[in-house]
Amino acid sequence: MAGYSEPDDERRGGLVARRPTNALALAVLVLLYERPMHPYEMASTLRERAKHESIKLNYGSLYTVVDALVRDALIEAVETVRDGRRPERTIYDITEAGKVLMVDWLSDLIRLPAKEFTQFEAGLSLIGALHPDDALRLLKSRLLALEVEIRSSEGLLGMSEDFDLPRLFWIEAEYRGVLKRAERDWVRSLIDDVESGRLDGIEMWRQFHANKGDKQ
Repeated sequence: MAGYSEPDDERRGGLVARRPTNALALAVLVLLYERPMHPYEMASTLRERAKHESIKLNYGSLYTVVDALVRDALIEAVETVRDGRRPERTIYDITEAGKVLMVDWLSDLIRLPAKEFTQFEAGLSLIGALHPDDALRLLKSRLLALEVEIRSSEGLLGMSEDFDLPRLFWIEAEYRGVLKRAERDWVRSLIDDVESGRLDGIEMWRQFHANKGDKQ
């Protein structure tokens, strides 16, 4: 099934045999652990709490995830309601198996460092295919974009503090800010190394492209 891992050995008394790989599925389980909801309310709640900044969210994938969780008996439909002339909405609740999987999965995410294949890392691993001058220009563009994101993030954190929201509700935004600032500082240092010629291998990099006739 798309978005699901291969079956594992049964865990915790045989209640959990399969685990989704889509973090949106975990978000659905956590929301339904709070209270029963219909998919539209799930999406609205995630957006109101800015969880879409940490978990990719769109309505199509949300309904696909909900259907998959129902098929695996991790959530279940408990009621269908109609509000005025709006279409019927199905309300879902988490099952006991869903609760066990939620705790098991969330615990692993917090406890275990995992290799994450980021797009930027992929680009860096292949950056030699770009001329150093082009790479430098692109890195400067990224540095500017990072500065904008950091200022935006700091503004949101400031608003959270102004509204006296407990830190618990914005620790993921704090974490994103730490990562962005670390990336900004590293990109800035890489730019300096390329511009100054201190980057080990820079001459080989330039010679490769000179041989290709890319730039003189």
